[in-house]
Amino acid sequence: MTPTAPGEPTSRRHTSILGNVVRGALIGTVETVPGVSGGTVALVVGIYHELIGSASSLVSAAKALITGPDRAAGARARLAEVQWRVLLPVMAGMAAAVLTVAGPMADAVEHHPTLMRGLFLGMVLASVAVPVRMITASIGAVPLGSRTRRQRPLRLLAVGAVAAVLTFLLVSLEPTRLTPHPLVIVAAAAIAVSALVLPGLSGSFLLLTLSLYQPTLRAVDTLDLGYLGLFATGAVVGLAVVVKALQVLLARYEAMTLSALAGLMVGGLRALWPWQSDGGTLLAPGAQLGAVMGLGLLGFAVVLGLVVVDEMVTRRGAAQQVREEIAQTLATG
Repeated sequence: MTPTAPGEPTSRRHTSILGNVVRGALIGTVETVPGVSGGTVALVVGIYHELIGSASSLVSAAKALITGPDRAAGARARLAEVQWRVLLPVMAGMAAAVLTVAGPMADAVEHHPTLMRGLFLGMVLASVAVPVRMITASIGAVPLGSRTRRQRPLRLLAVGAVAAVLTFLLVSLEPTRLTPHPLVIVAAAAIAVSALVLPGLSGSFLLLTLSLYQPTLRAVDTLDLGYLGLFATGAVVGLAVVVKALQVLLARYEAMTLSALAGLMVGGLRALWPWQSDGGTLLAPGAQLGAVMGLGLLGFAVVLGLVVVDEMVTRRGAAQQVREEIAQTLATG
């Protein structure tokens, strides 16, 4: 599963407004759950490439409008590339789902923190398989016996280890050190929106590692316009800067970027250890051990199921693409 995976769906397959609202609702629902990637669900339901392409066109339109040279014409040309029949219904479905789910999810995390962390831990553990699988495919593309093939795994492992250690140290900070300061909210939103371009990475998980998961859900539930305005500002900045930067990194240094992503996810598991004190100190397994293990296994199974479905969809798309290329070759030959 990659941003350039074969079998990329075409826009003609997803012109149903109601269908796209439902797809958006599915993505919005899972975006409130740490460990489940909205990007993965977008891939599974077949609209990932359309969403990322449309978002990229919107950013390019804004850039053309600001920098020129022919600002109006350039912006119109970019806006014409946006698949509005997909983007608008999906965004409406996502918004409706987030507004519906945010309150109950915040209550569950607040009143049952140990159980919910157990559930999220299982989900994120399974999600690590996504970048690891993509890294393996990238290494496999290097010729056997080459020096690069022998040295590359060690370099990737080192990058992942550094990312894991840094993330572990970050999430080990006491929550009070990361209060919802306006600049922190903007920065966190900019980082969280990057999860859209990286299937397997959960935006909610990133917010959780920054101790902003519950405040953000509560702001959505209570319609805290001040908080939401700051968050929206950060999301726009992230879309314009972080997502574009990640697209460049994935295009030029895919394996290294994915290794850092995998390390980030592994290091962030520290924030999901079910048994913690109020100050974030890790404790030995204790109360509700059976329930925590059960929920962890359930979360692991759910995300693993999504990964398997995505693999099946990707392979089917690749096979279809090969058949179309063969048919085209025969027709022109």
